[in-house]
Amino acid sequence: MDYGKNGNPKMAKDSHHPLDQPRRGAPKGDDKAAQKKAELLARMKAAAQARKPKP
Repeated sequence: MDYGKNGNPKMAKDSHHPLDQPRRGAPKGDDKAAQKKAELLARMKAAAQARKPKP
């Protein structure tokens, strides 16, 4: 008898972690992502400044 096929299917042991989070000891993110985020923040700040009412 194959006991491994009995019972409910088991969930993965590490399934409670979100997939986009880097694991401990993993290499750090690349510089492209940080540069892209900085450009986005700069555009958002410029748009916020443009929307401010001028006294």
